[in-house]
Amino acid sequence: MTTLETGGIVGAGLDRVDAPLKVTGSAHYPNDFSLPGMVHAALVGSTIAAGRITDIDVSSALAAPGVLDVITHLTAPKLERGPMTLLGGSPPAPLQDDRVLHYGQHIGIVVAESPEQARHAARLVRVEYETGKAVLDVDDPRAEILTNPWGLDTERGDVVAGFAQSDVVIEGTYTTPDNTNNPLGLMTTLASWHGDAVTLHDSTQWPHNVRTSLATIFKVPESGIRVLAPFVGGGFGAGLRVWSHVILTVLAARQAKRPVKLVLTRPEMFSSVGHRPNSVQQIKIGATRDGTLVAIEHHGISSVAMEDDDYEPVSYGSAHSYACPNVLTRDRQARLNIPCPGSMRAPAEAQGSFALESAIDEVAHSLGMDPLDIRLRNYAEKHPILGLPWSSKALRECYTEGAERFGWSRRTPEPGSMRDGRWLVGYGVAGVSYPFFQAPCQARASVRRDGSAYVRSASTDIGTGTYTVMTQLAAGLLGLDVTRVRFDLGDSDMPYSPMAGGSGLTGALAGAVHTSCRRLVQEFLDVVGTDSRSPLRGAMLDDVTVTDGRIHRIADPEQGESYVDILARHGLEELSADGRSTPPQTDELGMAIAGAFGAKFVEVRIDLDLGLLRVARVVSVIDGGRILNEKTATSQIVGGTVGGISQAMFEETATDRGTGRIANATFGDYLMPVNADVPDMEVLFVGGPDRATPVGTKGVGEVGLVGLAAAIGNAVHHATGRRIRSLPITIDQLML
Repeated sequence: MTTLETGGIVGAGLDRVDAPLKVTGSAHYPNDFSLPGMVHAALVGSTIAAGRITDIDVSSALAAPGVLDVITHLTAPKLERGPMTLLGGSPPAPLQDDRVLHYGQHIGIVVAESPEQARHAARLVRVEYETGKAVLDVDDPRAEILTNPWGLDTERGDVVAGFAQSDVVIEGTYTTPDNTNNPLGLMTTLASWHGDAVTLHDSTQWPHNVRTSLATIFKVPESGIRVLAPFVGGGFGAGLRVWSHVILTVLAARQAKRPVKLVLTRPEMFSSVGHRPNSVQQIKIGATRDGTLVAIEHHGISSVAMEDDDYEPVSYGSAHSYACPNVLTRDRQARLNIPCPGSMRAPAEAQGSFALESAIDEVAHSLGMDPLDIRLRNYAEKHPILGLPWSSKALRECYTEGAERFGWSRRTPEPGSMRDGRWLVGYGVAGVSYPFFQAPCQARASVRRDGSAYVRSASTDIGTGTYTVMTQLAAGLLGLDVTRVRFDLGDSDMPYSPMAGGSGLTGALAGAVHTSCRRLVQEFLDVVGTDSRSPLRGAMLDDVTVTDGRIHRIADPEQGESYVDILARHGLEELSADGRSTPPQTDELGMAIAGAFGAKFVEVRIDLDLGLLRVARVVSVIDGGRILNEKTATSQIVGGTVGGISQAMFEETATDRGTGRIANATFGDYLMPVNADVPDMEVLFVGGPDRATPVGTKGVGEVGLVGLAAAIGNAVHHATGRRIRSLPITIDQLML
């Protein structure tokens, strides 16, 4: 039964099915919920970056109006550290000793009748410290260095010999700063205990991880924990882990024996829910005169917290991006007194692609080659490490189609040669990819007596369009109009789903929905298998298809009947089926499983006198496998493009090197692009379904950001002749 080819629903630019709830204010986000008897919490943060608490006086806070409790390391119970997850270890449990490891560390929580009372009382807590000397820079000789922390360092060929054979060798150091996830919705947790069971409304991108982690931390049965997140106000990776404020809210609710709600403040978002770590990258590339890459050496070091880990292999992308025979990549991490880093949109690739794609441009300039030509010349037809064919790859089409749409042929080669009045004009390009990621997933599908379908899984929709694309997919698989299908998510009591992150949810969830819907059609065939009254008697799954709520034989469409008739005749209210997906395996398929690919073309303009940088146009051409909904997929690429512009030109989390305090932890001080900074954008999709999965998707959430910083930097060089190797690109770097 090739149901994906029926119905014409998948791929259509369907409007978001959750849009009416959102535009009418009826979509309930975690901070919209309240419960009878609910009280409120506020956090106490450390005012040093390293040291110990020698005294903590909570008497004034406890005496303040409305205060019910103040919990510190002196009164908190023993809490276990959370378990190992798909993303690595859990952050340390809070309030377990007197040590301070970063500025803003949660060292107490206040519970009061109102949020204002809680915040006031939190300011009354008096803390004395024995201050240590904080380690805040990756080049601090006191920093502990982790070598090859993920076991992903690579080496093929002989880079020393490769450089010796090269006609041109370029090398440089590229730096990227800390960036902070800033979803519009402040992270919120509302916890309510009922005996040994607890229910949470939480701003999470992974409800099952919250459930599993809290069961370990509080030593309670996982079956008694329910996590609800039907709508989440953005995340960009900030909601992938169980952070200490979630644990403290659950602890406070258990101690108070009342529901407790905690909403982080904007400054607390900068120190509580992760950030993109800074990086320092040394890259060296050698090539022959005709532009053939001979050797690539890429070393990266990034920051990590004192007692945590974070997955940021910034150099790893250089190992498989180009067909180069001699490649060495090495990654390290430096332990610092900083808040725990975490995933932020396009983790590792956002930083690594800036260095690699900028350096490729430097090689092209040194050789007098067109930057697009050098990328095409070194195109990797097979996976450079595995030597296997890709499950899909349309990057060449991304380059050629993008160049045509962008008008790349109008580019004149000499830097500074294109002008429009007082504006210098520059064109830049970057080739991009984001590696394949997928985790096991489950879903359940039901068809009811009225002919409607209900499909669910415990995933989340952080604005990516999961509600919509899964409604479309289920409708196509079951042969129903989308108005007859309800897809539900955001509840840990539903079948298991992995995180919404890493461009992996759509593939994992689509596979589970695909399987559950196929099994559901099989359930109907089983019901009528021996039914002499049914024209489907004895039919096999591959013999039938589904159209307009009706199962019928492919060979004879007149031979069939509706879901409604089958259920009614057999006295059934509904039929249900469970499905699961498992990640494809390279050794089983004999293919290198591909993530998304793309090409980014950028035009910048720079004021000749003021050094003012403006992005004028962006064309993104993406190979994302099967596109389930072109409208929501385009929205993802547009959003990622804005994030890439932000990384390139605006974002930098500034830490005071004397205290470890984040100095710009507000929307007034942390720069991000506004509407006037966002240019005309064109998004195109090329390629077809990926061969590794039944639905053929590859995910487009992360790849939209990758490469924008490099493309902008390359365009700046074309406009000015200046090679910018540190982000963000600011006016002082461009004053001519």
